[in-house]
Amino acid sequence: MSVVTLGVHIVDVLARPVESIPAGQDTHLVEQVRITAAGAAAGTAVVLAKLGIPVVSLGAIGEDELGDFLLMVMARHGVDVSKLTRKPGEQTAASILPIRPDGGRPSFHVPGANLGLSLADVDVEAIRRAEVLHLGGMDATWGLHDPVFHALLDDVRSHGTQVTLDLLSNMADLMPAAKTFLPHVDHFLPNEEQALLMTGAKTVEEAAGLLLDEGPRTVIITLGAEGSLVATSEGLTRVPAEDVQAIDTTGCGDAYCAGFAAGLVTGRSVLESAQLGTAVAARVAGGLGSDANLDGAAALLA
Repeated sequence: MSVVTLGVHIVDVLARPVESIPAGQDTHLVEQVRITAAGAAAGTAVVLAKLGIPVVSLGAIGEDELGDFLLMVMARHGVDVSKLTRKPGEQTAASILPIRPDGGRPSFHVPGANLGLSLADVDVEAIRRAEVLHLGGMDATWGLHDPVFHALLDDVRSHGTQVTLDLLSNMADLMPAAKTFLPHVDHFLPNEEQALLMTGAKTVEEAAGLLLDEGPRTVIITLGAEGSLVATSEGLTRVPAEDVQAIDTTGCGDAYCAGFAAGLVTGRSVLESAQLGTAVAARVAGGLGSDANLDGAAALLA
């Protein structure tokens, strides 16, 4: 068992290109509609599986049709979903994403069962067996904002598990609680807006230094088309983005995290893992949905 992803699971319904919402009962024709497994845990798990990395996904979904779909599609891609918790009476989280011609992605979102995820729903033994534990969306999984869970993270890290952390939202109100995880993780991968919100810094370089002071040994700030900034105790390194025509930016952060985690479990350095994350994210940006363009992606590990 190489990687465990823990956190947010979402069903995405995507349509492109969407220039405006039709008025009244009007219909606009689009080129493509997809439904995918997404979210900072589920989306990352699917990409890891596409890369050929054994992965177990932990989280909470509803006992509804969307939950049935999520289990089916994740398993079809090769993710072990046997330890996902189903919550009676709760909806599986879902988003509707009208993708703009420039790849932008406004959304309509219901958080659903993610908000009720707690430590009681988590298979602790699966976490203890992981080489890498990826925490996806801890800002939105309030039941894990628990000192007992933080202590578990410290324990598994002391036995060799590397813990990575990514966030789901850019909501300022959620940043202070998410920040409490930083002393208990090894690698933190926020986007630019999240990093600036968490620190109040004026620049990403300043933000990276402030976040390192909170405890992680690596901070990687993703910068969209500008690539990413890798910060360690040894200094700052810019990793440029690959040149790709962006169709849809949905899931690019999750893809980056998956590539980074895949790099760690295959023995790559932090910088090499960041470069792998960049390559995986570029593939996803060139298609629709968080699992786009990943057929044959395992070759990236060769």
